[in-house]
Amino acid sequence: MATVNVSYATAASITIDLANLASSGTFVSGRESNQIDNTSNKYMDCLVRGEISVGTTPTANTAIAVYVWGSNVSLATTPIDTLDGVDSAETLTNTGILNALRWGASVAVPAATSDVAYEILPFSVASRFGGVMPKFWGLYVAHSTGVNLRNNAVNTNGLEYVGITYTVA
Repeated sequence: MATVNVSYATAASITIDLANLASSGTFVSGRESNQIDNTSNKYMDCLVRGEISVGTTPTANTAIAVYVWGSNVSLATTPIDTLDGVDSAETLTNTGILNALRWGASVAVPAATSDVAYEILPFSVASRFGGVMPKFWGLYVAHSTGVNLRNNAVNTNGLEYVGITYTVA
């Protein structure tokens, strides 16, 4: 009888520079990551995790949100609204576009404490797309803390993913 084993790739940084990212009460202004091409690795899933650090005296009871986008084609060829697969600040056309992205994770910012690094606990990319990994995917991050995110190393590529494959023995 065959045995299916899970294999985890080495963690890879996601290129997304969140240092000094401005706040957005509606979350339509944020930052997108470089796109991640899954056509070579063909991961069955990816776990995303990391840290995001707030700036000086954030507003209490606000949030940081991580969204995931997926596509069958490179965003360099066919953008999703303003998302083009290149690490950059973006303002989505409207909340309808934001709602079309897949929610990845959110973190509550409960207090006005400066420079706190909030953990983004691991979440599955494939589960956001019905259990199937898209050929191309990436992140969009926005927050409503009322101040820019901290300008430090935690916010410069502070998110990573681990690819998952299955082997049959």
